[in-house]
Amino acid sequence: MTALSVTRLVLGELDTNCWIVSDVSGGPLVVIDPAAEPARVLEAVAGRPVAAVVLTHGHFDHLGAAAEVVKATGAPLLVNVDDAESIMSAEDNGGAAFGFDFAAPAPDRLLSDGDIITAGGLTLSVWATPGHTPGSVSLLASGFDGDEHLFSGDTLFAGSVGRTDFPGGDPRALRASIAVLASLPPSTVVHPGHGPDTTIGHESRHNYFWPR
Repeated sequence: MTALSVTRLVLGELDTNCWIVSDVSGGPLVVIDPAAEPARVLEAVAGRPVAAVVLTHGHFDHLGAAAEVVKATGAPLLVNVDDAESIMSAEDNGGAAFGFDFAAPAPDRLLSDGDIITAGGLTLSVWATPGHTPGSVSLLASGFDGDEHLFSGDTLFAGSVGRTDFPGGDPRALRASIAVLASLPPSTVVHPGHGPDTTIGHESRHNYFWPR
């Protein structure tokens, strides 16, 4: 069975998780949420082909290195259609309110629920999980070593969920998104946008916000 390679970089002042993902056969990489510190991201890429740079949502703390990584690798930038405009403006992506001028270039591909991202033997399914932002997505890699891996952005964290008090946040939509993720197998490994990994099973038992 194909194995999954996952590298975590903790980047920027908000300790955002950037994920560099591929199959272990040496296939092209997918870079998820290049938050800041582009030199560190490119060092981890190490000159390998990059099939896509994917943003799980449009907030500034997940895209600060996107422009540099896209330029250096030639990879397309992917984001959900509902966050596509906000990524290009520090006013709209929330950065300006915190003193950051981060902005990403115009996306090359707009994602919708059910879309597929491929990179060699790696397949990521796009799950629309709005609530933290209108265009938040989670990315599911299936069939690796018997487990599924979910890159949840700021929708689901270990012991918590994404906040909804920023512009565009929607508590009702977030609750519905968590209910969708709750349908995944308990063994699913969750790689969130901040903080440590967890599993769906652990969250079902310990997360206060889990649907009961």
